[in-house]
Amino acid sequence: MLRDWDELPDFMKTPEVRQYWEILNKRRGQLALKRAFDLVVSVLILVVLAIPMAVISIWIKLDSKGPVLYRQERVTTYGKHFRIHKFRTMVSNADKIGTAVTVGNDSRITRIGSKLRHLRLDELPQVFDVINGDMSFVGTRPEAVKYVERYKPEYNATLLMQAGITSEASIRYKDENMLLDAADDVDEVYVSQVLPEKMKWNLESIKRFRFLREILTMFRTVAAVFGKEYK
Repeated sequence: MLRDWDELPDFMKTPEVRQYWEILNKRRGQLALKRAFDLVVSVLILVVLAIPMAVISIWIKLDSKGPVLYRQERVTTYGKHFRIHKFRTMVSNADKIGTAVTVGNDSRITRIGSKLRHLRLDELPQVFDVINGDMSFVGTRPEAVKYVERYKPEYNATLLMQAGITSEASIRYKDENMLLDAADDVDEVYVSQVLPEKMKWNLESIKRFRFLREILTMFRTVAAVFGKEYK
């Protein structure tokens, strides 16, 4: 739940963050409804998709060496670090032989991984992060620590809410790996060009936060996965 202003970490107690905190402070009931929805739906998903997730796990193990799950450290509410749950779609130790973001023709992606990414099935295990309270179904995608360390003060407002499995920014930039494909310095291009554009959507989503709007975002995500383009 949303902390009182005085309980925020010092790095978040800025005028840039204050305006977003005041918006959310008036919508605490909506935030409570959002959390209740997350818990109920994530448990239902685990029940319904337990067998398909087990099949995917076996598929990954047969396809390439390494663990089934990818557990990179990410950042969520109030700057908390957590290890995200995702099905592994790259070769083992991929983060040690490349950037924290993925480009279009990334050689680290496995054969099965490309299929999982296309349908976003690699993100199914994040229901465990939702149940833990580290993530929500809708919210700013959890960034790697090194990118959060380069946030502008206003970007820290996104840390007032749990990181999300999907968001309006995710829908608009579902092919961001293609945008980074031609970059010489992927990390720098991501921080200086891609991240600012995504943050415009993330911050606007906080300003317009409503529980029902988040449900709409979930439906829009499904449509985007099956090919619908949003401009």
